[in-house]
Amino acid sequence: MADPSAMFDLTGRVACVTGASSGLGRRGAVTLAAAGAQVVGVARRRALLDTLCEQTGGAGVVGDVADRESMADLVGRINAPFGAPDIIVHCAGINTRQAADDVTTDAWDQTFALNLSAPFFLSQALVPAMRAKGWGRIVNFASLQTARAFPEGIAYGASKGAIAQLTRAMAEAWSKDGITANAIGPGFFSTELTASVFDDSARVAQNAAQTCIGRNGRAEDLDGPLLFLCSQASAYVTGQVLMVDGGFSAK
Repeated sequence: MADPSAMFDLTGRVACVTGASSGLGRRGAVTLAAAGAQVVGVARRRALLDTLCEQTGGAGVVGDVADRESMADLVGRINAPFGAPDIIVHCAGINTRQAADDVTTDAWDQTFALNLSAPFFLSQALVPAMRAKGWGRIVNFASLQTARAFPEGIAYGASKGAIAQLTRAMAEAWSKDGITANAIGPGFFSTELTASVFDDSARVAQNAAQTCIGRNGRAEDLDGPLLFLCSQASAYVTGQVLMVDGGFSAK
């Protein structure tokens, strides 16, 4: 039997991670680099990307993945440092936290452009190179709100519900070419995006109590699931949403 650890080795692979300047995206970029991948981080904040590159030895691309008019240019700059990516991890996202009665058209459009359209159109642009290699990994980011409703989350939840179907449709379209498409659904993790939640100690305790494990997520809890979905270990797994929520969605 081959060395099981080789299934998780990303040496020789190129990974692109969006939203890589902070939070779960940054953690994901570090995790994939530690597994041997050459990582290209994409985000809008140059200074944070620079520190990420110092940490990973990878490259940083400043860009807005929601800007469809600039997609061709962005893809060119993603491909430039190490060649076309074998792996794309879509961590960039936004939650405007507006009540249903207060949702604006601009906030709705911004949410869907970044949370749903960007993962599709960037993947679409990167798939031809993956197809030519016969190997690729697409990892979308779902959410508890993929299947649950939370206050002030109607736009975000709708976009994340759509991510589940997008992931299945990507798998149907591209897995025959050796490209798997899956999603990770994090529970409550402390990031910039969830700062308002973690500033409320009562809500933090309530969310922890809702899990089966009895605590909220820690950044390292995502390392293994992400590495699994980006590596050869998940070769026969596609079209799935893997909830990494401590059992929150099980109760």
